[in-house]
Amino acid sequence: MKKTYKIDVDCANCANKMEQAAKKTEGVKDAVVNFMTLKMTVEFDEGADRAEVMERVRANCKKVEDDCEIFL
Repeated sequence: MKKTYKIDVDCANCANKMEQAAKKTEGVKDAVVNFMTLKMTVEFDEGADRAEVMERVRANCKKVEDDCEIFL
C-alpha cells in the first residue's frame, strides 16, 4: 500500500537525505520525496503497521535533517 504525506524541508539535498533515510526504515518497501511538491510517497511492506512505520521514518529523517517535518 502507498500513502502520500506532506513534508516541510528547506532544500533538494535535504529532501534527498530524507528519501534515503525513509528507504532504509524497516517496514518501508520504497519511498520517494518530491522537493518541488513537498510530498513524500511511502510504499509499505505487506502487513506493516503504517502508523508505527511512519514514526520510525520520521525519527530516521530527523537524524539526517533535524529541521525537516513530515505531517502524518
